[in-house]
Order: sequence, then C-alpha cells, then structure tokens
Amino acid sequence: MRIGTGVSYSGGFAESVADIVELERVGLDIVFVPEAYSFDAVSQLGFLAAKTERVGLMSGIFQIYTRTPSLTAMTAAGLDFVSDGRFTLGLGASGPQVIEGFHGVKYDAPIGRTREIIEICRQVWRRERVVHDGKHYTIPLPADQGTGLGKPLKLINHPVRERIPVVLAALGPKNVALAAELAEGWQPIFFHPEKAADVWGASLAEGKAKRDPELGELDVFAAPPLAIGDDVEGLLDWVRPVFALYIGGMGARGKNFYNTLACNYGYEAEAKKIQDLYLDGKKEEAAAAVPAELLRATSLVGPAGYVKERLAAFKEAGATTLAVNPLQPGREARVAAVAKLKELLG
Repeated sequence: MRIGTGVSYSGGFAESVADIVELERVGLDIVFVPEAYSFDAVSQLGFLAAKTERVGLMSGIFQIYTRTPSLTAMTAAGLDFVSDGRFTLGLGASGPQVIEGFHGVKYDAPIGRTREIIEICRQVWRRERVVHDGKHYTIPLPADQGTGLGKPLKLINHPVRERIPVVLAALGPKNVALAAELAEGWQPIFFHPEKAADVWGASLAEGKAKRDPELGELDVFAAPPLAIGDDVEGLLDWVRPVFALYIGGMGARGKNFYNTLACNYGYEAEAKKIQDLYLDGKKEEAAAAVPAELLRATSLVGPAGYVKERLAAFKEAGATTLAVNPLQPGREARVAAVAKLKELLG
C-alpha cells in the first residue's frame, strides 16, 4: 500500500510544506491538498511541486461546480507539467452548504456532471478539439445561446501525460459506482475495513462491471489517523471534533452524506445525537458523543503490533493508499510515525 498525507486547509501551510519535505525523505508517496472554502488548492499544489522532487501531488478535492470542465482539465494539465507528471486530479461534488452558500452556484446533478467532466478532461488531455454535447455541458456553446463565434479548440500545450489519474471522492451508492466505472481511484471518508464491503460492496461491483480494463485496478484511498506507540490511545480524542463536524455539521438534517454513512455503519442513534448536539451549537458535547469504537475502527492508533494487524484489515478490505493523518505533535514525531508505518508495511 502507498502512504499519503494531507495538508491542512485551515492554516500553517509553511509548516505543513516543511513536514512534507521531510516526509518525502522517509518514503511518503503522495500528498493531498484540499479545497473547501479556504485558500485555493492550485497555488498550494504549485508551491509543493517546486519544493518536492518525488512525492505525488493530488487535489483532495477540486469541487466540480467551481470550475468549467475545460478549466479543470487545463489546471490538472498545468499542475502535472510543473510537477513533472506527479499530479492526480481529485474531484468531488462537495455539498450544497458550500456550493450554494459560498459559491452561489446551484448544486444539482452531481453524478451526471461528474461523468461529463471526466469525459471532457480526457478529451483535453488527448489534445482533441473539444466537442461535447451532454445534458449538463455543451462545448462549443451553441450559436443560439451565445455570439455564434465559438468553435472547437484543442489545448495549445502538449500535456506531460494524455491520461492524468482521476480520483473521485464519493460516498453515495451511485457516486461510488461511478468512481469504480470511470476513475483511476476512489476516495471515501471514515473508511471502516470491517464494514466497507457491506456499505459499498454492491456499488463497487456495479461500477467495476462496466470498467474499461485500460484503467487498471481501482485505487482505494483510506484516510486513517495515525499514531504508533504504547501510550497513544488518548490521541484519538483529537479526531473527535472532525467526526463531529462532518457527522453533525456538514449539511442539514436529512441531507448530510456523512451522517448517513455513520448510520450505514450501524450508529444510527449516535449519529442523530451528534447531529442534534452540533446543530444546537453544542460542539464539544457532539465531539464527546462520537463512539470510541468508530474512532478506533477507522484509525491506525496503538502499539506497533496492533497497527500491523489493522493494516492487514485495511488491505483485506481493498484499501491501496493510506492517506494518514499523523496525530503525534511535532515534526520529528510525525516523520517518525510515517517512517514506522513504512517499515510495518514492509
């Protein structure tokens, strides 16, 4: 399995980049840069490209509504160019809270739009004249909808690769099936090895049945918190606010994908309690209500022997890339944790 890690979107970017430089030295394979309603990810990915030499770079994720499909393709090709072919295009729909609330764009048809965006991106990267007549995007714009001067164009530059890997962040059944059908990789959240097949197995099988063999095997990205040692169990409490934010605060009642995931894992009562507390402004109480069992199952936290057992469980469940979040404070400890994980993976 590959090892990756993310860069925080809430601050400390210079420190995070210094971490990545050291983590690259001990074998980090890929770094993810998110884009919520923070600084854009593109400028930070370009900075990382200049500061690193080997590690892969991935948007984690670009939201499908915030750029035109052609701009998404151009951006990916540009980042692949400045990184000498190290970029992976992470895409996702985000949610209406961000898309409509921050960008003022209607959140609609995420599955259909994602399919068309991938098709258009691959046209651009092949340097074909872009012609697309879809339900959601029409390129060039028809004459009766504009000036009539639009014509098919192809990318001026020659991309480093004509197929940049695409990874879809997806949770719902149809989105997961789409990822398994069309993308090089799939990025869920809160990956629970023992329950992943029950929640996503049918959707993955549906998508893989339509998958082009040229895409290769699906790369599955799990994102476990990481701490290796004999006295690290308490660090799991640091993860509680993140679970509470997503399960409780990312969306409204009945329209929260992460809350639904917790329910599908078997934590219906706990998910409702977390959401009620969070939406009532009781964030600390919501964090305290996150089940310890869920935190442990989705993490790599404990003595080396235990972590090795959990690695086997993640591998058995199909995870191929571990986007870890080292919990131990300090650069030296974070680097040591990734180095130890690399050792445990053999």
